Amino acid sequence: MARRDIEFDGECVTLRGWFYPAEGVSGRAPTVVMAHGFSAVKEMYLDSFAEVFAAAGLNALVFDNRNFGASDGEPRQEIDPWAQVRDYRHAITYAGTRPDVDPSRIGVWGSSYSGGHVLVVAAIDRRVKAVVSQVPLVSGSANIRDLVRADFRAGFREMFDADRAARYAGDPPAMVPVVAEDPLAPSALPTPDSWTFFTETGKTRAPSWRNEVTLRTVEMLGEYEPGSYLARISPTPLLMLVAETDHLTPADLAIDAYEQARQPKRLVILPGGHFDAYVAGFEQASEPAMDWFREHLASA
Repeated sequence: MARRDIEFDGECVTLRGWFYPAEGVSGRAPTVVMAHGFSAVKEMYLDSFAEVFAAAGLNALVFDNRNFGASDGEPRQEIDPWAQVRDYRHAITYAGTRPDVDPSRIGVWGSSYSGGHVLVVAAIDRRVKAVVSQVPLVSGSANIRDLVRADFRAGFREMFDADRAARYAGDPPAMVPVVAEDPLAPSALPTPDSWTFFTETGKTRAPSWRNEVTLRTVEMLGEYEPGSYLARISPTPLLMLVAETDHLTPADLAIDAYEQARQPKRLVILPGGHFDAYVAGFEQASEPAMDWFREHLASA
C-alpha cells in the first residue's frame, strides 16, 4: 500500500510527513516513529528506512521537524532540540489515535541529532517500547570540542552574545551555513563529508533543504546532552548503531556513552563514516533496526 501524506498538531504548530502502512497486516500494527537529524528533511533517505520497516510488517510514521521542510513553525531553520523531543512525543500521541496503529507497540528511530533525541524520548516516555539510535549525537559540548578548533570558540561566543542582543532589540536571527566546502569556514557541521552529503542529497532528493540554520541553533547544540539520559532508558530495549569512522558524531563518544545504558541493549558497529548509514551502508544499518523493532514490538 502506498504511503499517505499526514499532518498532526504539535501544540499550535502543524507537523507534516508520511505514513507507511505495515504490509501484510490487518488491523492495528506496531509502529515506528521517525524524524531526521540536524537540518535534514524527510526526503533525505528516511523514505528508504520507512519502506524497509513497512515491508517487515511495521507501520512507519515519518515527519519533518518543526521549522523545516513541509512542517510549519517559526523561526524557519531554527533547531531547538527540546522542541524536537516534544514533537516526537506529539507524533506518538497522534499515532495512538490512528485505527491502524497499536498504541501499546510504538518504537522510535532517530539518526544523528535525532539519534540523540530518541535517547531522551525513550527515557522519559514509557509509551515507547523500543528505540533505535543511529550514529547519535550524545553530547553537544563534547561534539563541539571535537569539531571546533579551540582558537575559534571565543569568536563563536562573541557571535552568540551579539545575536542574543540583536534579537532582544527586535532584529531577525543571525544565520550560519549548515555546511561549507572549506571546513575552516564558519558552518554548523564543519566536516568535508557533511558538505558532500548535504549538497549532493539536497540537489538529487530534497530540493526543500536549505543550507542555513539560525546561529542560536549552534548555541543550543552546545548545550544539549542527550547521553545523560542513557541510564534511564531501561527497561525499554535500546539498539545503538555507531559508524566505525564517524567523526561528525565521533564514534568514541557514542561507544563510551553506550556503556552508561542498562540492559536490554545492543551495540552494532557499522562500517564507514557518519553518512554511509544512509547510502553505501544502508543495508547494514536498516536490517538490524528492522530486526530490533520486530523482536521487541511484536512482544510488547
